[in-house]
Amino acid sequence: MSTLKVYHYPKCGTCRNAVKWLQGQGHELDLQDIKEQPPGVEELLELFKNSGLELKKFFNTSGDVYKSQGLKDKLPGLSEQEQLELLSSNGMLIKRPIVSDGTKVTVGFKEDQYAGAWSNV
Repeated sequence: MSTLKVYHYPKCGTCRNAVKWLQGQGHELDLQDIKEQPPGVEELLELFKNSGLELKKFFNTSGDVYKSQGLKDKLPGLSEQEQLELLSSNGMLIKRPIVSDGTKVTVGFKEDQYAGAWSNV
């Protein structure tokens, strides 16, 4: 079984639950603190392309940084490159956890979504 890369924030309960769930499935995890070491623009671009999601799904819309910068109104006017640069500039803007095996990517934690993507069954 390959190692999963998990971009997480250790103080986040959702991230802790996701890590626990993945470990319970027997996955080896490469944990990266998203606040201390946010992914760069190129890394985010690859995650975004592999996820099949809209780029706005990568933003932590309930976070203080997102709200204080008024990004709800600003995002629609930003290019994809500008959005990626914004995300890479502050890990707290990124919805977490992001899990990747190099080809498949999930954003956030919902157990049913994880069961479909990362279950060993």
